[in-house]
Amino acid sequence: MKRLNDLPLQLSGETVPVVSFKSVKKAYGQYVVLDDLSLDVAAGETVTIIGPSGSGKTTVLRVLMTLEAINGGCIYVGGEPLTHMEKNGVLVPANEKYIRSRRSDIGMCFQHFNLFPHMTALENCMEGPVQVLKMPKAEARDRCIELLEMVGMLDKMDQYPARLSGGQQQRVAIARALAMRPKVMLFDEVTSALDPEVIGEVTNVIKKLVAEHNLTMLMVTHQMGFAKEISDRICFFYGGKIEEQGPPADLFLNPKKERTQQFLRAVREAV
Repeated sequence: MKRLNDLPLQLSGETVPVVSFKSVKKAYGQYVVLDDLSLDVAAGETVTIIGPSGSGKTTVLRVLMTLEAINGGCIYVGGEPLTHMEKNGVLVPANEKYIRSRRSDIGMCFQHFNLFPHMTALENCMEGPVQVLKMPKAEARDRCIELLEMVGMLDKMDQYPARLSGGQQQRVAIARALAMRPKVMLFDEVTSALDPEVIGEVTNVIKKLVAEHNLTMLMVTHQMGFAKEISDRICFFYGGKIEEQGPPADLFLNPKKERTQQFLRAVREAV
């Protein structure tokens, strides 16, 4: 356990990362998935994680979303501990009540859309703000209509998920996540479950978010062209660690590490 006084202080005027992993470890028994991971994501930054299967990419998002507990280190969101809380002046693993209070700071879109089948697109978007944020229904409705318009789904707001295509459902899922006004948005292979002809629907929405709304994003994808186009920074994961990171042009065109070079060669050959 760490005492709060042992934690690094934020100096006046210092920019606090929106997301900060500090020596985070995640293991399943003897199998280490995240190995002493340290990673900061700045406000408005889009960071994309790439790497081979089993490298820990999705686990980064799952522990940040508090869907998995970490085994060491600490995660901060907005400068405040996410995975830990203060108790008698000591930083201890957070209980479920504390985690629930912080979870709305993070929005996540999964491979599968997870929309409520008995609710319309608009009702799906309103559920979180009304039930979790206790937002008045009229305010939530206005907010969600605005978001559905932004993702190009306003004309489908009264449709149930079963009447929507995969691309349309994923766009509703993005609007639903944004309705919670998160500090950071997470995207986990959001196009992998879609038919090729509708992938552009979703990638265009994410491009718009990056270009127009200055959101902080952390994304996992196998689409290298998409990652190169929208990312401020690419992190190549291997063995639960960041093997190499940098701006897209540097990492894709001039990777320094042999393992990064091998991965990118394999990706190009598979296209």
